[in-house]
Amino acid sequence: MNAGSPFRVDRRAVARAFGRAAPHYDAGALLQTTVRQELLARLQFFALAPRVILDLGSGTARAAQVLRTRYRAAQVLAMDLAPGMLRAARRPWWPWPRVMRVCADARAMPLAAHSVDLVFSNLMLQWCDDPGVVFAELRRVLRPGGLLLFSTFGPETLHELRTAWAQVDEAPHVSAFADMPLLGSALMSAGLCEPVMDRDVHVLHYPSVAALMRGLRTIGAGNAAQDRRRTLTGAHRLRRMSEHYERQRTADGIPGSWEVIYGSAFAPADGDRLGRRQGSGEVLLPATVPTRRLPQ
Repeated sequence: MNAGSPFRVDRRAVARAFGRAAPHYDAGALLQTTVRQELLARLQFFALAPRVILDLGSGTARAAQVLRTRYRAAQVLAMDLAPGMLRAARRPWWPWPRVMRVCADARAMPLAAHSVDLVFSNLMLQWCDDPGVVFAELRRVLRPGGLLLFSTFGPETLHELRTAWAQVDEAPHVSAFADMPLLGSALMSAGLCEPVMDRDVHVLHYPSVAALMRGLRTIGAGNAAQDRRRTLTGAHRLRRMSEHYERQRTADGIPGSWEVIYGSAFAPADGDRLGRRQGSGEVLLPATVPTRRLPQ
């Protein structure tokens, strides 16, 4: 994904896919678990005593459980777009004291302005085609000095699969992902301060192309582009893609790259509600969204 990209995410398709994957998501999401643990470990570098924590894109609320244990005085909000994911969080350990499940879109959250001290978001942003809209909404809900800590997939993710499909047709088969310059620009434009980002690349190996595709379906990580093909992929086209992908096989198997971008930023300590004035004289305003309080 680049600035001005026409790529658009079908949010309903995302919610449906993750809802279907919810019962077996944790068993298949090994990389997601690794990244979540790394992101949680990074909290040690920040002196925090949060009263309200938002686990944004919480999935089955595994991070929410850890955050609740680590910050015992905090109220934790486990928010996800997919109701099925939040329902799966009930088993077997629900309910947890001071953890609330909230089904909502990250682009328009039912939270009051300046009501959250810490936003923790593990591998959610890649399902939003305009991260700037999400960052503006997070700028709205974060208290002055509040912390955003996130991870997301970068543009090198599944480049092998994208390359193989490109030999077959021009249709989008792999979601587009924002790179670090775009994310950094979006953070600054939203009025968030002191952005810091770094990246890591995990190369996983699969016994076959079919195994890779099954793994993606298991965790709900299918193609969510609005202009994706809505019909079943023909066996001939799938076979041709697999043949091209096989040319990338190594001694370890079929490679699948996952570029992980880690980032952090703060809400301005002055609590300016009108946005941040740019050098051009333009004032950027946070997105206007409802400010309903969550039910108690």
